[in-house]
Amino acid sequence: MPKPKTTRKKAVYTPPAKAQTVKVSPRWLAPTMVVAWIIGILWIAVYYVAPSTPFIGPLGNWNLLIGFVFIIFGVVLSTRWR
Repeated sequence: MPKPKTTRKKAVYTPPAKAQTVKVSPRWLAPTMVVAWIIGILWIAVYYVAPSTPFIGPLGNWNLLIGFVFIIFGVVLSTRWR
């Protein structure tokens, strides 16, 4: 294929160099995330193993929602972890 006879008069655009900043997670994020997962799993496990516990028994099936809320909270925190 023949090359064009005209040359490019403009320089190719190069964006200005930026300083690379590394985002760091707060120190409390990872422990809070893991604790939320553990609380959620334990809450559901205790509900299934001992449903007549004084604190857990009256809540009934709402215990599943409470456990899953803790687990989902841990997952939401994990999306912010760098």
